[in-house]
Amino acid sequence: MAAVSDRLPAFPWDKLEPYKKTAAAHADGIVDLSVGTPVDPVPQLIRHALIEAADSPGYPTVWGTVALREAITGWVRGRLGASTAEHRNVLPVVGSKELVAWLPTQLGLGAGDKVAYPRLAYPTYEVGARLCGAEAVVYDDPTELDPAGVKLLWLNSPSNPTGKVLAKEELVRIVAWAREHGILLFSDECYLELGWEAEPVSVLHDDVCGGSYEGIVAVHSLSKRSNLAGYRAAFVAGDADVLGELLEIRKHGGMMTPAPVQAATVAALGDDAHVEEQRERYAARRAALRTALEAHGFRVEHSEASLYLWVTRDEPCWDTVAHLAGLGILVAPGDFYGEAGARFVRVAFTATDERVDAAVKRLG
Repeated sequence: MAAVSDRLPAFPWDKLEPYKKTAAAHADGIVDLSVGTPVDPVPQLIRHALIEAADSPGYPTVWGTVALREAITGWVRGRLGASTAEHRNVLPVVGSKELVAWLPTQLGLGAGDKVAYPRLAYPTYEVGARLCGAEAVVYDDPTELDPAGVKLLWLNSPSNPTGKVLAKEELVRIVAWAREHGILLFSDECYLELGWEAEPVSVLHDDVCGGSYEGIVAVHSLSKRSNLAGYRAAFVAGDADVLGELLEIRKHGGMMTPAPVQAATVAALGDDAHVEEQRERYAARRAALRTALEAHGFRVEHSEASLYLWVTRDEPCWDTVAHLAGLGILVAPGDFYGEAGARFVRVAFTATDERVDAAVKRLG
């Protein structure tokens, strides 16, 4: 029973529990800036679509309704600049974390294969490699990797945890390299609509991929842009052959997005007003926290996009976690995302305005 779980690292968030208790003991309560979970209401039009579709007694399809595929392809064309995307180029998934964790297995990877991802990265890339028995390798620049054995290359722009954005020219270079070596490229773009000091670009943009999706797939989620983390609404778009293979596998595996969530996704992708409203909330929280952290002696690096500030006091990250916990503020230690983050912490700005104001006062 333990054979598979033994392949996995210890679940990192369990290590935060003692610091969470310290922060929770603050007289004014905890300000939790660690996980980055949305706290604002689900927009009313999305909730309405979910309720209207609640009477869904039959099984949903893995590929989704025609309306869902049309909504995704329309958004991919309009928002990502992938002008030739069709229904065969999209596939709904049950949350992006599920896709990331099980993708290497669904691709048939295993011992002797390599899965590459950034040196500072979302931990689930490594988990996916370990689940299927592949070798996890990290990079600073993917084009400097030895391509031998690399079967799956993960990009992440905007980055979690750093907020770094890959410029269009970098994406063009990396896509060309991956294609030259026959390496399948998956780009995690879940924070693409949350650019602050840079404008993130998708690998599917015509200027990046040349209008061809061969060998490339983008991963997108509605968790952040639309406050739908609880809905597990996400999708992938790109190479039709790759997605066709995943579709067949997922049919057998029963990986179906619930019908009401499919309807809610259609509503979410068809409305830009709620996305802009949420951006404004995050922009204000980001500005307030950044000013307070810098005044408190922190240095902010990257952080030009996403929902996090990547900050340091040039000390071990757990010392910083302890210091902030003493102020009633919980943050994520940088080493959750790789050894290169050992002197940084990740500060989410997904708390309510009231809790962000409390953090600002404590930092002051």
